[in-house]
Parts: sequence; C-alpha cells; structure tokens
Amino acid sequence: MIIKIPDVLSNKQILQIRQKLETASWINGKETAGHQSVKVKNNLQLGISDPFTQEIGMEIMQTLEKNPVFVSSALPFKVSPPLFNKYQNGGHYGTHIDSAVRQIGNTPHRLRTDLSATLFLSNPDEYEGGELVIEDSFGTFEVKLPAGHLVLYESGSQHSVSPVTSGARIASFMWVQSMVRSSQNRSILTELDLSIQNLTNQNADQKTNQQTITQLTGVYHNLIRLWCEV
Repeated sequence: MIIKIPDVLSNKQILQIRQKLETASWINGKETAGHQSVKVKNNLQLGISDPFTQEIGMEIMQTLEKNPVFVSSALPFKVSPPLFNKYQNGGHYGTHIDSAVRQIGNTPHRLRTDLSATLFLSNPDEYEGGELVIEDSFGTFEVKLPAGHLVLYESGSQHSVSPVTSGARIASFMWVQSMVRSSQNRSILTELDLSIQNLTNQNADQKTNQQTITQLTGVYHNLIRLWCEV
C-alpha cells in the first residue's frame, strides 16, 4: 500500500518551517542509524533533542491529527515524533527495511512500525535525484512529491533514496503503529472510509461519484474474498 496525501502543510507552514531549518544544526545521519542501515546511509539529520526537531515536529503532529486522509489511511495508534533529514552533494540512502520496533524519541516507550511516512519539504525542482524508491508487492515505485505532500507506505517494504546530484532534498519522516495490524484489513477500511468521505462531499461531480461507486464495489468484493468459503 502506497498512499500519497497532498497538501498536508499549507504554503505558509512550509515557508516558516524552511526558514527555521535554514539556521538548524545538521549532524551526520549515521549517528541515528541502526547496525545494518549505517552501512548504506549517507545524509544529514537534525538531532532528536534539537529544539527545532521538537518545535516543528509538534506542529506537524498537530496538523496530521486533523488530516482525514492520513487518519483514514493510517488508523494511527502511535506516531513517532517527526524527524528531519537533508540529502545533498551525492547524499543517498541505500536499499533497506525499517526496524520492526523503534524507540519513541528520548523515552522508554516503543512502537511497532507498521507504516513509514515521508513528508516532503523541498519542491522537486529544487534538487536533482533524491527519489524515494519503494519496492511494493506490485512493483517498484519512485516517489518525488511537491513540498507539503506526504507519502505513506508499509515499513516492511524495501526502500531507498536515490543520490541527490544537485541542490538539497529536505524532508520529515516518521513511523506509525496502526490500530489495525493487518495491511489487507487496513487497506479495505481505508477504501471504505475514503468512499464515505466522497459521498458526504456535496460538491462531488459525476466522475467522482462513479469512482466512489467503484471503490465501494471493490470494498464489498474484498470483504467477500476475505471472509467467504467456497
């Protein structure tokens, strides 16, 4: 499951966040990498205890809590505090899989990583390369979204960030433990809830209504496929 969520942040929020990050103190990303990831990780990050990490992270968390598509898609039980990275001068992150369990910031608490999220803070025309490459069960997908847009994907999938050959790619990233552990069940619930949201949109056009009918038909057959015996 790969879900792209547009306009998570407003243009005003993006501008304010970018201004703060321009004066931030970036550290070597290897300092926060795991035993395997450290071998393929080459980027910069803000430290977990950096004041900007905590301030901007809180703003992003509050914004996500109000985003109906994010809530429908992730069904979040726990969300790790957002972190921030920068790729430049050939920076990249080789193919890896996120750890199944992660510590929540500087606390003794942990979460199971069901979903990973990348919130882009740079526009695609600001840098060359830097695609987020996700190896899904349906194939390999390259993701490079406008600033303020977010992509949500399964943490158990192999993924990487292509080398940034010019400019700088800045993003926020986080992990989600969902209330619904099964990816298949979560996908069906997402389709159902998004369909309901479309039906309650009084301004929906005929094309949107037809797409909603198709979504609901798919939900019905996926539930049959999940529960029926023949």
